[in-house]
Amino acid sequence: MAKDDVEINKDGTIRGLSNLAVQMIAFGGSIGTGLFLGAGSTIHRTGPSILFVYLIIGIFFFLMMRAIGEMMYKDPEQHTFVSFIGKYVSPRFGYFAAWSYWLELILAGMAELTAISTYVKFWFPSIPAWVIQVIFLLVLTSLNLAVVSSFGKSEIFLSGIKILTIIALVAIGIYLVTTNHRNPAGTQASWGNIFSDFAMFPNGVHQFINAFPMVFFAFQGMEFVGITTAETKQPRKVLPRAVNQIIGRILLFYIGSLLIIMAITPWNTLNPDESPFVQIFKLAGLPAASQVINLVVITAACSTLNSAIFSTGRHLYQLAEESPSKKMSFFTKVSKTGIPITSVLFSALMMILAPIISSFNSLGVAFSFIASVSSDIYILVCILTMIAHYKYRRSNDFKLDGFKMPQYHWTNPLTIVFFLAIFASLFFNQSSLLPAIGALIWAIGFNVLLAYHQKKIGALNSRDPL
Repeated sequence: MAKDDVEINKDGTIRGLSNLAVQMIAFGGSIGTGLFLGAGSTIHRTGPSILFVYLIIGIFFFLMMRAIGEMMYKDPEQHTFVSFIGKYVSPRFGYFAAWSYWLELILAGMAELTAISTYVKFWFPSIPAWVIQVIFLLVLTSLNLAVVSSFGKSEIFLSGIKILTIIALVAIGIYLVTTNHRNPAGTQASWGNIFSDFAMFPNGVHQFINAFPMVFFAFQGMEFVGITTAETKQPRKVLPRAVNQIIGRILLFYIGSLLIIMAITPWNTLNPDESPFVQIFKLAGLPAASQVINLVVITAACSTLNSAIFSTGRHLYQLAEESPSKKMSFFTKVSKTGIPITSVLFSALMMILAPIISSFNSLGVAFSFIASVSSDIYILVCILTMIAHYKYRRSNDFKLDGFKMPQYHWTNPLTIVFFLAIFASLFFNQSSLLPAIGALIWAIGFNVLLAYHQKKIGALNSRDPL
C-alpha cells in the first residue's frame, strides 16, 4: 500500500479496509456452516414457511444495522459499536455488553476451531485434532497481525468461495428445474414443489416459533460491519453503502438457496441430518459432492474464525482504551502496521483453549453449554444496542444530516420488542431453557457484582484519610 493511500487514525490504527472487504467481512460472519450444513434441519422443522422466518428476521437485522450504522457514521473513530452502550445507556451496561460480547466471540472462535478440525479429519483421520487447530489458529492470527488490508483480502478470498458455492447451487438448481429433472425417489424438480400442499405450520406452531432463534443466530456476525468502521477507508462514504447493500445480498443468498433446494426436491423428502447442498449436488450427478462441500465448510469456518480474531482484538483494544486501570494499558499497544497487536494476540491465545477442551469429553459438554449461554447473551447485547441508539437520537450528539435510521420513533422500539420476544421464546424450548437461564443469571450477576464493586470503591474514595 502506497504511503499516500494510507489513512492513519489518532491512535495509530490504519484505515485499510475497502468497501468490498467490509461487505465480505459481514458475509464471512453471517453466512457459515449453518447454511451449508444446517439448512436441511431448519427446512425439516417448518417447511416452506421458513422463508417467512428468514425474511422477518432479515428485516429486523437490517433495522439494527441501520441503528449501528447511524451511530458509527456519527463517530467513525470507535473500534466497536458496543462502545455506544456505555456512552448512551450507562457505563455499567456498556462494561457488561463489551466483556460479554468479547467472551461470546472468543467462544465462537473456539467452536469454529473445533469444527475445522472435525472437517479436516474427514480427509486426514490420523492427524490429532489439537495439531490441526493450532496450525489453523497460527495461520489466521498471522494474517490478522499483518496490515489490515491483508486481513481484508483474506476475507474477500474466503467469503468469495462461499458465495461461488451458493451461486453454483442456484445455477445447478435452475438447470434441474428447467429440465424437469427426476430424482431417484421419483419426484420431479419443479417450482411447484415449494408451495405444493403448503401448510404454514406443517409440524405445529411450536416448531415454527423455535425456528426464529435458530435463524436469528444464523444472522449473527452481520454486525461485524460495526467493528470495521475505524479501519475502513472513507467510512462515511463506505458505511451507508455497505449497510444498505449487505442485508439484501445476504437475504438473497439465504432465501435464494432455500428456494432452489425446495424446488429441486419436495422439502419433506430432504434428509435433515445431511447437508442439503450435498444432497442437491448428488442429484445433479456430482459424485464428489461431499468432498466439495467439506472443503467449502472448512472455508466457511475459517472465514468466521478469521473475523472472530479481528473482532475480539478490536473489542479488547476498545475496552483497554476506555479502562481507567493501568493494567489494561498493555492491550492498547498498536504495531507499526496499525494493528492492536497485544489485544489480537491475547484474544487468539484465549482461543487456544479449544484444543485442550476437545481432548476431554467432560470439558466438551461444559464448553457446549457455556457457548450456548454466550450466544443467548448476544440477544441482550442487541437489545442494549438498540436502546443506545434510541438515546443517541435524543441526545445532543445527534447528527441531523447523518446516516439516519428510518422512522426510528417506531422502528427502534419495535425492534427491541422483537428481540425481547426472541429471548423469551428460548424459555419455552427444553433444549434452550437452561442456557437462557444461564444467560439471565450471567447478566444479573455481572451487573450486581459490578454495582457492588463500584459502590465499594466509591466508599473507600470518600473515606476521611485521617
